Amino acid sequence: MFISEYFMVFPEGDLQEIQGRLPFNALVDINGNVLSPPLPTNKMIVYKVSRVKTEEKKGSSETYHFLDLLSAEELLEYT
Repeated sequence: MFISEYFMVFPEGDLQEIQGRLPFNALVDINGNVLSPPLPTNKMIVYKVSRVKTEEKKGSSETYHFLDLLSAEELLEYT
């Protein structure tokens, strides 16, 4: 049996397990849901997937999605 686990790594270093793989450069909310532009407002907590790292071990793999927090000013281009 092979187990795949997926995690988001927040800028502060906190980990949160998620259901599946996130695309590189995707915009996501705090729960790991992918957001599609145009966003309704620039006053949201939105992260961008900046790096993806996979560690393979015997019988399992762990994929880490490193996130960057976007500012309200940066979100203006997605609204």
